Amino acid sequence: MKVLIVSSEAVPYCKTGGLADVVGTLLRELNAAGIDAWLFLPFYSKVINKTGIEDTGLRYAETIKGKVFEGALLRHRKTYFVDAGYLFDRDGIYGDDSGDYHDNHLRYSFFCRAVIYFLKALNFRPDLIHLNDWQTALIPLYLRDRGLDDAFYRGIATVLTIHNLGYQGVFPAETIITLGIDKSLFNPEGIEYYGNVNFLKAGILFADFITTVSRKYADEITTAEYGFGLDGVLKKRKGAVFGILNGIDSSTWSPEHDRFILRNYSVGDLRGRAYCRFRLIRECKVEVRGGYPVFSFIGRIASQKGVDLILKILPWMMDRGLSLIVLGTGEAELEKGLKKFSSDYPGRIYIKNNFSEPFAHALYAGSDIVLMPSRYEPCGLVQMIALRYGAIPVARNTGGISDTVEDYDVFDDTGTGFLFDDFSASSLL
Repeated sequence: MKVLIVSSEAVPYCKTGGLADVVGTLLRELNAAGIDAWLFLPFYSKVINKTGIEDTGLRYAETIKGKVFEGALLRHRKTYFVDAGYLFDRDGIYGDDSGDYHDNHLRYSFFCRAVIYFLKALNFRPDLIHLNDWQTALIPLYLRDRGLDDAFYRGIATVLTIHNLGYQGVFPAETIITLGIDKSLFNPEGIEYYGNVNFLKAGILFADFITTVSRKYADEITTAEYGFGLDGVLKKRKGAVFGILNGIDSSTWSPEHDRFILRNYSVGDLRGRAYCRFRLIRECKVEVRGGYPVFSFIGRIASQKGVDLILKILPWMMDRGLSLIVLGTGEAELEKGLKKFSSDYPGRIYIKNNFSEPFAHALYAGSDIVLMPSRYEPCGLVQMIALRYGAIPVARNTGGISDTVEDYDVFDDTGTGFLFDDFSASSLL
């Protein structure tokens, strides 16, 4: 079987979040299982380490609104990169400090068309193309159109994985002239979305199958509360929507063999964990009273992740002598709020804004309780990693958290974490 994975990011090349971990690991595991799997990525020339990457010599060019755009195909093992010059030659992947890049519609639509072209140029005809999020969601539509005139593209199945429905690739109506899409599709039954173009909606409509990253989230996105305006179209395609739970790379996230933590440990011998906790407290210079747990938050500092709830309970935590260690970056106002508490309570709150893989491992190995008060959580890897390292998740009962954390039952003394239902500070407490 031949499979093509198309994504906007993947480890070890480029990463902004969990999507990269899932895609990079999936490529490896599919090939290990005997499937001939290839991966296509944009070539972010200022982000990706160029070591070992070679030029295939293949080129793609097209004219958009009178301007010629060219793409070169690069390769490293079974990963192929579309190098589109200035479209991807930027400091960030999706945007910079001022926000998303204004031409993301152009960047990723060109990428999608180039992928389809290069498949034939490479004579690689996959049985299945696996797409990930809005950045790749135009491919089923392009594939359908190309298949009308070229038998090479006919019969290739497509599956679109929605990692987070909150990000849809919505752009002004006038951008449709740059997408190479028939204008007749710009209607409520097509890719139109409240007067705009919606990339993800195109994928939902034209992909053969749609998957989400947990069973619970597959149900949630068909409701008005979690559907972000696409619950109607998802309901229409309900029979093609499936929830497949993400997993973690157990070779990377292994307290027994983790090369990033100072002492390894196991379920049968937790002495190494106690040492990791001691060193974490010392490194972060936080005050932890005897017998009190070390709290942590790991992830995007965003309202989706419930950081606003954490801000609301911080006075309660500070009054009781508790401490919090934060690893992540995100929304400016929420970062500002956390930093204000850190300033007001020195030695009680430690914030590390620049993501560090070694520190993430140290934080899982050294903290006692990991906070995950998410508004919604399609899957979530943090709670799975926390459980692997012996940290207890305190999390909202939503999405993939519901599928992976068993709420503690005080009567039976069973469970793997503490869950709450209502999105409120009082429920979190």
